[in-house]
This record gives sequence, structure tokens and C-alpha cells, in this order.
Amino acid sequence: MLLTEVTEEVREALAANRPVVALESTIIAHGLPRPRNLAVAAELEGLVRSGGAIPATIAVIDGRIRIGLDKLQLERVAEDDSVRKLGQRDLAPALATGASGATTVSATAFLAARAGIKVFATGGLGGVHREWTRDQDESADLRVLASTGITVVCAGVKSVLDVPATLQRLETLGVGVVGYRTEHFPGFYLSSSGQPVDWTVHSPEGVAEVIHAREALGPPESALIVANPVAESEQLDPGLHDRVLGEALDECRERAITGQSVTPFLLDFLTRETGGASLEANVSAVRGNVRLAAQIAAAL
Repeated sequence: MLLTEVTEEVREALAANRPVVALESTIIAHGLPRPRNLAVAAELEGLVRSGGAIPATIAVIDGRIRIGLDKLQLERVAEDDSVRKLGQRDLAPALATGASGATTVSATAFLAARAGIKVFATGGLGGVHREWTRDQDESADLRVLASTGITVVCAGVKSVLDVPATLQRLETLGVGVVGYRTEHFPGFYLSSSGQPVDWTVHSPEGVAEVIHAREALGPPESALIVANPVAESEQLDPGLHDRVLGEALDECRERAITGQSVTPFLLDFLTRETGGASLEANVSAVRGNVRLAAQIAAAL
């Protein structure tokens, strides 16, 4: 692939049809405080390996796509203030200008599928924003997932979004959603958003069977979302979540914050006003998703 470098370990695993799990790099560069971000990055790769798969953390470094990062590259993504946040639409300008950037869900899913990786683990997806009828703002994640044949293990969509509208949009786009050992769509920081899922699977092998059936059906390709809830013992207290989110939304309206600035503002507000508890729930969710993704990749 043009302007793409795949580590030898990942390349050999793909060639031999061994399990590989894609990991995004935005959580490293922009999602966690230093120096914890680097420690979590290493921990997540370790969890993939302990599950019997090869980790492929994805980023763009000096205008080249990197499928799999070595130690120095991980450190750069974690510590370099010039590392940008790249969605799928930002890839071409980043490559053309020699920029470095951490990949979001949309960019990671796109690049992972392009490299032949079938399973991708992340925290929470983007989706339809609250007050969509006014701003018509939704994440690019949805459009990319509608045309990218990859399995995404996540803890639902970020709870600051309009979850029912996002599920409706996923249905319209033909993106498959299955709950993992749950009959309710997860709420990112919370085990349940209160919204039902149509399908539930109970094992990594069960997910693998769904993937095989989708492949047998053939095009058009779209993603399969495996909605894996954070454990109830590790979720953010639901009462605290609802109260702080309500305060965050009120302040957002009072300060006339709109567009792409809304989600970062709300997430930062939650982290600050919950004393970091929302961040811990986020990390717990990502850990669980990475473990499950490795098991699914191995089952494939």
C-alpha cells in the first residue's frame, strides 16, 4: 500500500492468517493524561498478546501510515505535542504534508480494513450529537463504518451523544450491531444505555460465526459492532453520570459551544467534575474491549 509501513510482526501474522487486533492511537495522544497514556498503550498491547493475538496500533508518523508501532513510535505518539488528531478525511492531507497524527475510530477502521485486519478494539464510537435537528452534527465514524467491512468491539457510543438517534442511524446505514452477553446497548461509561439490541451473542466463537456469515453473504460491506458493556462494578455511578452530564450540557448551551468542540468539552467536564471517575470507567471499558477483541480474532 502506498505510503504505508506494516511491522514485520503484523505482516507475518496476516500472511499466515494468525489473529491480529487493530488499536487506535487517539486514546494515547489525546484521550489520557501523561504519563499514564503511554502506560495504558503498552498495557493494551499486552492484553492483546495475552489473548493470543498480535496488536497493531495504528498512527501516521511523518507522513507515513504505520500499521503497528515500535516502542519509540509509541513514545512519540504519547509525548509529542505536534501529533494531530486524524479522522479518515484527514489522512490524505497528513500524508501529503508529512504530518504526524493519531488515528480516530474512522481513520483506524479504514486503515485496518485496508491492511486486511478484521478486528478492531476501541472505547466508544462517535455518533449522532444531541440537538441534531438544529446542528445536523454527527460523527464521521458512522459513514466510514457503513462502508468498511471490519468488526469493531466497543462499549457503545459516547454517552454524551444521542444514543437512540445513533442506533437508528446505524440501522439506516446497514451497520450490524450485536450485544455481547447483554440485551441492552452499553452506555460507554455505563453498563447500559437503556436501549435494547436486536441480537445477542454469548461467546467469542459466536461472534466469529456472525462474521463468517456476513462474509459468506458478500457485499455490500459494512462494519459489525460488537457492543461490550463495561462491568457494573467498574462503571461510573449512574446517578453521578446523569447529574454531571446534565450540568455539562447546560454549561455547553450557556457558552454557545457547538460543532466539533462539543464532545471534547463534555468529556473534559465529566472527567473534571467526577474527580476522574469517568476516565477510570473509560479505561476499564477499553481493557474489556481489547480482551474480547483478541478472543474474537483468535476464534476467527
